[in-house]
Amino acid sequence: MSLIISKDIHKNFGDLEVLKGVDLTVNEGEVVAIIGRSGSGKSTFLRILNGLEELDGGALFVDGQLITGLEKDLRPLRLKVGMVFQQFNLFPHLTVGENIMLSPVQVKKIDPRQAVTLAEEMLDRVGLAEKFHSYPDQLSGGQQQRVAIARSLAMQPKVLLCDEITSALDPELVGEVLEVVRKLASDGMTLIMVTHEMRFAREVGDKLIFMHEGRVHEAGPPKELFNNPATPELAAFIGAVS
Repeated sequence: MSLIISKDIHKNFGDLEVLKGVDLTVNEGEVVAIIGRSGSGKSTFLRILNGLEELDGGALFVDGQLITGLEKDLRPLRLKVGMVFQQFNLFPHLTVGENIMLSPVQVKKIDPRQAVTLAEEMLDRVGLAEKFHSYPDQLSGGQQQRVAIARSLAMQPKVLLCDEITSALDPELVGEVLEVVRKLASDGMTLIMVTHEMRFAREVGDKLIFMHEGRVHEAGPPKELFNNPATPELAAFIGAVS
C-alpha cells in the first residue's frame, strides 16, 4: 500500500526554486534513503512531508489523504508522520522520560500514567531503559539522539522521517544511532532518511533516491544505483563520498 505519494512537488523561497517537481511514492514498510549534495532539496522535501513547509505546487497524499497545507490537515498529518532532526531539541529542564511523555499527554491527551508506560517502552526500544530519570545533559550525543527517536516513536507515527540524524554526532557515536534505525527497519517501520551514511543506505534501504538540483535524478534499488549509476551526476557524487 502506498503510504506517501508526492506528485510534481514545487517549493520556492523567494526567487529561489528549491524543489522543481519531485515525484516519489513510498510504500508501507519501505525504507527509503535520500542522498545528494547540499542544496539539492533533500531536507526541504522532508519538511514538506511533515507539514513544516508549505508546498508551492503539486500534490501530496499521506495515508490516502490529500494534504492541502491548511491548518485542519496539519494536526492529523503530524500524528501520522514523525520526524527526527539533526539537532536533538530535547528540553533540558525535563527528564528523558518527561521529554518523551510531553507530546502524547499534551497532543494525544493520553493519561499521564499510561504515558509513563509508553515512555518506558520507547526507551527500551532504543536501548535506554535505564535513562528514564536522567536529564539530557547527562547523556552523550548519541544517547540524546536515541531519546529523540524514542520521542517521535511515542506518537506512534505511520512513517518516520530522519533528517541527517547522525551529522551532529562524533564518529564513534554514529553506529549506536544507526543500529536503532536498523532495528526499526527490521521491525517494519516505514522510514524516509536523508543521509550521508552511504554504507547504511546501501545495506538497509529498499529504495535509493538521488536528488540533484531540486529533482529526483535517479531512483531504484540501492545496490543497483551504487554499482551502476545511470547518470554522470550520480557517478560523480558516489565517487566524491566513497
